[in-house]
Amino acid sequence: MAVKKDLSINYLGVNCENPFFLSSSPVGSDYEMVAKAFEAGWGGVFYKTIGIFIPDECSPRFDQVTKEGLPWIGFKNMEMISDKPTEVNFENMMKLKRDYPDKVMVASIMGGDDDEWKKLAKMSEQAGVDLIEGNFSCPQMTEHSMGSDVGTNTELVTQYCKAVTSATKIPFIAKMTPNCTNMEPAAIAAIEGGAASVSATNTYKSITNVDFENMTGMPVVDGKSSISGYSGAAIKPLSLRFVAQMLQHEKLKDLQISGIGGIETWRDAAEYLALGCRNVQVTTAVMQYGYRIVEDMISGMSHFMGERGYSKLDDFIGKALSSIVPAEELNRDFQILPAFDEKKCIGCGRCYVSCFDGAHQAIDWDEKKRKPKLNDYCVGCHLCLNICPVQGCITPGEIKWKDGRKKTEITIKTMYE
Repeated sequence: MAVKKDLSINYLGVNCENPFFLSSSPVGSDYEMVAKAFEAGWGGVFYKTIGIFIPDECSPRFDQVTKEGLPWIGFKNMEMISDKPTEVNFENMMKLKRDYPDKVMVASIMGGDDDEWKKLAKMSEQAGVDLIEGNFSCPQMTEHSMGSDVGTNTELVTQYCKAVTSATKIPFIAKMTPNCTNMEPAAIAAIEGGAASVSATNTYKSITNVDFENMTGMPVVDGKSSISGYSGAAIKPLSLRFVAQMLQHEKLKDLQISGIGGIETWRDAAEYLALGCRNVQVTTAVMQYGYRIVEDMISGMSHFMGERGYSKLDDFIGKALSSIVPAEELNRDFQILPAFDEKKCIGCGRCYVSCFDGAHQAIDWDEKKRKPKLNDYCVGCHLCLNICPVQGCITPGEIKWKDGRKKTEITIKTMYE
C-alpha cells in the first residue's frame, strides 16, 4: 500500500521537497543527468565539484570490493573534479535552476588559492545557486594545494572559508575529509572562517585490492595504481561516527550537517537523520541502481514514519544522538544471554563454530539433533546472534545480573530486522 508523508525540510534557510540529494560526483555532472535525477524525484544536487582547471584523468579509474557474491560493499574511484570547462558547468547549473526552480542547486567548488575560491564563489552566485559547498576533502587530487591536503590543515580551512564568505552571502558548506583522527578541529575551523555548516564525509584514502597479475593496486593504470577514495556501504559506520562526534561537540551541536557515506537505502538515510543530519547525499547507490532508487527511498522513509507515528522529518531528526555515550558510561551490570528457537534452527552449526573459534566456547553442539545448547561460559556477547543466517532464530533471552550488582529496569533491543 502506498504511503505518502511530508518529507520536506528546511536546510540552511532553503526549503527542500525531500532530504535526498545527489552528492558531488559523476552522477551529477551535466545538465541531462541532473535533469533526469530531478524528474525521478531527487530533492536537490550537490553538482560535481568545479574548479578553474580541467583535470587530466586516468583510465580506468574505478574499482570495487565484494563479499560472497554480493554487489559491491565498497567502491573506489580515482576521479578528480569536473572535466568540463568551468563556464559550461555554471551554465548548466543556471539552466537547471531555471527549469527546475523548486529543486535545490548546490555548487560544489574547489580553488587552489584565495583568488580562485573567491572567483568560483562569485560565479556560483551569478548562476543563481541556492547553496555553495567547498570541497576540502577529495583524496586523489594531483595538486597538494587542493582536496584532503587542505582539509587536514585547519589554518587553510579557515582561510579559504573566509575567502568564500567574503565574496558571497550564499550559505557556504565545508565538505570534511575523513582522512584524519578527529573531524571536530577542521569543522570548528570552517565555522570560524564563516561557513554556515559542514557536509561529512568525503571518501577514505584506500587500496581496495592488489592485482597479482601486475603486482600493483586496483584499478591498474599502465601497470601502476594509486591510493584514492573509498566509498559505498562499507564506510557508513565510519561516517556516522564522525557525524555523531561533531554534533555532540559544544561548538558544533547546532550545525545542519549534510550526511554522506554509504547511503543506499531509506534506512541508511534515516540513520543519518536520526543522528542529526538534515539531508543526505548519495552516489554509489545511483551507480548501482540508477536514479530511480530515490523512489524506494521516498517510499521506505514514508512507511517508516507512518509506522513510528512521525508526521514530519523533524519529529525524529537527532533523536538517537543523546543515547550515543562514551564507553565508560555504558551499564555493565548485566549480561543478556541468547535464546535459541529450535523450530527455526536449520542445524547449520555456524553459531557453534563461531563461538568456539571466535568467542567464549559457550555453545555445546548436539551432533545427533544438530542443535546448539548454551552452557555456563556465555558472557552475552551476541556473536552467535549476529552470524546466524536465520532471522529470529537467535534472540536476546535471559538477563543475568553480575555478582553483587543491583537489579534495575533496563532497556533492551528486541526487534532484529
